[in-house]
Amino acid sequence: MHQVLVLLIIQLALVLLPAPGLYALFKKAGLGSKSWKAFIPFYNTWIMQHLAGRPTHWVFWQFVPVMGWFITMGLFVEFVKTFGKFHLWQHALAALLPMIYLPAIGVDAKTKYIGVVAAGKYKKGRAREWVDAAVFAVVAATLIRTFVFEAYVIPSGSMEKSLLVNDYLFVSKFAYGPRIPVTPLSFPFVHNTLPLGERKSYLEWIKLPYIRWFPSPVKRGDVVVFNLPVGDTVINAPDYQSQITYYQAMRDLGNGNVDSGREVILNNSDKYPIVLRPIDKEENYIKRCVGIPGDTLQIKDQVVSINGTPQPLPPESETWYVVKTKGQDLDEDPMKEQYDVDISKDEEFRQTERPNVYRMLLEQQAYQKMLQNQFADSIGPVIDSAYSVYPYSPLCHWTIDNFGPIVIPKTDMTVTLTPENYAIYERVIRTYEGNDFEEKDGKYYLNGKAVTRYTFKANYYWMMGDNRHDSQDARFWGFVPEDHIVGKASLIWMSWDKGIRWSRLFKLIR
Repeated sequence: MHQVLVLLIIQLALVLLPAPGLYALFKKAGLGSKSWKAFIPFYNTWIMQHLAGRPTHWVFWQFVPVMGWFITMGLFVEFVKTFGKFHLWQHALAALLPMIYLPAIGVDAKTKYIGVVAAGKYKKGRAREWVDAAVFAVVAATLIRTFVFEAYVIPSGSMEKSLLVNDYLFVSKFAYGPRIPVTPLSFPFVHNTLPLGERKSYLEWIKLPYIRWFPSPVKRGDVVVFNLPVGDTVINAPDYQSQITYYQAMRDLGNGNVDSGREVILNNSDKYPIVLRPIDKEENYIKRCVGIPGDTLQIKDQVVSINGTPQPLPPESETWYVVKTKGQDLDEDPMKEQYDVDISKDEEFRQTERPNVYRMLLEQQAYQKMLQNQFADSIGPVIDSAYSVYPYSPLCHWTIDNFGPIVIPKTDMTVTLTPENYAIYERVIRTYEGNDFEEKDGKYYLNGKAVTRYTFKANYYWMMGDNRHDSQDARFWGFVPEDHIVGKASLIWMSWDKGIRWSRLFKLIR
């Protein structure tokens, strides 16, 4: 009901704010003492349609959520035509700034009501028709992209083989509720950078707070598109962006010392140009949600456990295995057909220094098939023991394959602050929830006050790639706040690899 009320208030504002201008224009149109009708919401647009000779049923279309806003703009455009306003800039002002433009022409002595017949004699030029059609197409596509679904292409192999590079997806905005753009003034159909350059595609003159209409929570196992949480600060250079994040660069350049790395970056602005991005303009990522708010997550030898229960791997997910064969020859075609391994590609197959021992990137179902076929003497996952993962604290000796346990924050969840969890939750409390937060002399200070506990304001999620050994995911940058969620990956509508991959067309994403 709160969301419905918000939509209604916005629609009421659209028809009421221009009312003083409509009052003056109704007088010019001959309504005289009945011009007070301009101040009755939706009845005023009914009168406008009568005066413009347009179908009155369009008044009822104004009650359709979101689309109704644009219907109202169209009604204003049709109405000002009966006052001799036919230029494109006049129609743009009537649609976008009616609360200013309608009063302006209402008090303009030169503006006269010419009526329906005279307005109907105006004919658009060919160029104007094309412009109007283009504007309509842009508005319609922007509405669909913002509130219904958006196209997305898989850029990397982090979700293989559930999703392949150059799979083209539809991402549903309805699944979790459409999120209102934080920066509504932006160039259409691009994300954060204008084509053929490095300039921003958006203006920050107007910034809206986080608003999501008819929200629905992300479910465990969903494939989700979201804004990269550590994409708020970016080194705007070809080798960096989201490939090497600003925070990773600080650790690398400072040899683990974040403060030293930050100083190197800030003192070399030509080499490391910094760009700050609002939430909706951070890079889009796609991963699988493996942990929801309130879950306790742990990874042991690649197996993810939630609240103590091991979770099955997605059937098409893949990871590296050490395979010791029985000494048989490995032929390219049978290996591809039976186990979906291309032994000609280093990214899928590598020979070790030991005879008959190989490293293979296998799907879970291919691994099970090798066991059933007694393909090898032994098959075991490659366990990565390197330590360089979130939260990058000496108190958390975690790796990508042995990680946690870690509790995923949820709204109103309270934690007792400790040296062990300070590094885990520091960024959440400070950056995502907007607090001054620091540790000093063994004590914790929240907005200048000493505290021992903290209560979270929002929900967070844990996202991981299905290709567990080739995925920059939550193990490297932590939690995904709910306001970063874009939508649910729903359908593959096109797939390309040196030609169309016909078997993947219109495949539902699971």
